[in-house]
Amino acid sequence: MPPKVDPTKCDGCQGESEPLCEQVCPGNLMTLEKETKKAYCREPGDCWDCMTCTKACPRQAIQTMLQYQIAYFPGKLIPLVGTNSVTWTSIDCHGRVERFVMKTLVSSDDEDED
Repeated sequence: MPPKVDPTKCDGCQGESEPLCEQVCPGNLMTLEKETKKAYCREPGDCWDCMTCTKACPRQAIQTMLQYQIAYFPGKLIPLVGTNSVTWTSIDCHGRVERFVMKTLVSSDDEDED
């Protein structure tokens, strides 16, 4: 499923020469609408569901809608990127919320413990 952009949150990464979602998209699919300056996926059928744009968005304006095989509408998976982790918020079709924290960096102290 292609990313869904919330136009009330998206500011087109004002101050950036290119929006972050456009910079990080490996398929070169994210861009800004000319008139509104809001992000969108130009070829939804070509989206890889990698969620790179979702994680990169500083305003949390991009959400990944879960495929119907995983969750019924309006199931969502929303990341909050921190320095050393990503907190994933999963919202199922009944509005139940679960959060999962995944480490993204391993410090030298952590490596010594393994």
